[in-house]
Amino acid sequence: MKKPYSDVQLRPYRTEDGEPLAALFYDTVHHINAGDYTREQLDAWATGQVDLEEWDRRFLWHNSVVAWLAGEPVGFADMDETGYLDRLFIHKDHQRHGIATLLCDWLEREAAVSRFTTHASITARPFFEKRGYRVVREQLVEVRGILLKNYMMEKFLPFC
Repeated sequence: MKKPYSDVQLRPYRTEDGEPLAALFYDTVHHINAGDYTREQLDAWATGQVDLEEWDRRFLWHNSVVAWLAGEPVGFADMDETGYLDRLFIHKDHQRHGIATLLCDWLEREAAVSRFTTHASITARPFFEKRGYRVVREQLVEVRGILLKNYMMEKFLPFC
């Protein structure tokens, strides 16, 4: 990991964040995940045409947090009430500075569950393994008629 940023600010998602987060999502998938997925898979995963109303509903329904640096969003994540981490994306120019860790720590601290799950990309799997997640199963998911490999992962909190 590079030197962690000390001036990243976290705050809950707001509706007006939707459009910049959609752009961040597209750019991240097409740059960061390009080493693990084909162009066809990347295009199916992130088309550049996000339904902003649906995204907003899901962000508002989940516990959703956005990371900001110098007035710009540099990452986001959301988790539902069961402990399922739905989305975690960090801006392509701000990878490996501890932002994903800050976002996950926030969500895990706020959750009232003892088990967390996620569907991690090939790219994200090592990050989650370092956080104590384990692979439950490898899976192929179909997105717009294209198969993408990911991993169902889980993490249990230790009993106190």
